[in-house]
Amino acid sequence: MSNDFSPPPDTPDPSGDYLCPTCGGRMAFDAARQCLLCAFCSATKAAGSAGAAGAVLEHDLEAGLLQSQQRGFGPAVRSFSCEQCGARVSYGEATTATRCDFCGSARVLEQSDRRQPLRPESVIPFQIDKASATARFRAWLGSLWFRPSDLQKLARSTEMSGMYVPYWAFDTRVASSWRAEAGYYYYVTETYTARDSQGRNVTRQRQVRHTRWERAQGSRQDHYDDLLECGSKGLSRELTRKLEPFDTSRLVPYDPSYLVGWKAEEYSLDLGQAWAAAQQRMEQEQRQRCSRDVPGDTQRNLRVENRFTERRFKHLLLPIWLSVYRYRERPYVFLVNGQTGEVTGHAPWSVLKLTLLGVLVLALVIAFYALQR
Repeated sequence: MSNDFSPPPDTPDPSGDYLCPTCGGRMAFDAARQCLLCAFCSATKAAGSAGAAGAVLEHDLEAGLLQSQQRGFGPAVRSFSCEQCGARVSYGEATTATRCDFCGSARVLEQSDRRQPLRPESVIPFQIDKASATARFRAWLGSLWFRPSDLQKLARSTEMSGMYVPYWAFDTRVASSWRAEAGYYYYVTETYTARDSQGRNVTRQRQVRHTRWERAQGSRQDHYDDLLECGSKGLSRELTRKLEPFDTSRLVPYDPSYLVGWKAEEYSLDLGQAWAAAQQRMEQEQRQRCSRDVPGDTQRNLRVENRFTERRFKHLLLPIWLSVYRYRERPYVFLVNGQTGEVTGHAPWSVLKLTLLGVLVLALVIAFYALQR
């Protein structure tokens, strides 16, 4: 692990690095074999840089916000930006994008290379291949209840797209101090007057709960390791969080060979924006942890102060299979974690099935009350 902020080593010009040594055909990274594979003669070639295992770097956050890194993905690419969702995706230089991989919009425009994003320094290569991702998509649709019946047809016609999605990973220690009022319940017996079934006044007793408030304070120390913040604008936070966790212990140093034959999205959320989002998440988590530390039965006026130290980050690419399918002209997104196979997505509801369910529930309620008479 590096303690100083420094750019990754130069990567060689990829113009001839990914041609098959046997037949000269173009090779692509194969998720099943974890190497470069020639589609013409099935020859293989190792992916990644020799001797680079374990050289995944982390950088000091303050230095990262002030200094520059190496930029671009390394290989020659063409970048396209979606006018509808804002995603920016890089393809091989011979590829032309006609639709956005994230929202299905045809409003994609080729961009110049002047932006040159910070180059990722580590990557988790795809472990799940296209056939397995497609099978998971079909199984997911088949498991959904109260969805339109023709979704199964979409499962057979929808194309899965493998995408390396940009992420930021943060490490930090958090010292939290809190103050609150801790409430302790106690009960007092009270006497009251009520009417019985014959309309007579009767005296009865009941236990009434009260709260005794006491000042309380405390502190705690917590550590966050590889807290992920997605740098994509094309994917919703709701869905990407459901895909977690990724096993970041399996990160390898970035090498352009892992991207050969695949698409890669450029980050839309830069380092400063990603840290702000991650810090907000951690502050919410620290508030919940401090709340659990407050003694008593209830609490009020909780105030938490956090101090973040040893802040470090990594810029990385994580593998995600995605599919955008349309139902009645509305796009829906399905995702597969390209490392673990975890699935999540959105699907339309069937109004007819929900209506039938409501009618059935209402009928059961009516029948239940009828039996009580």
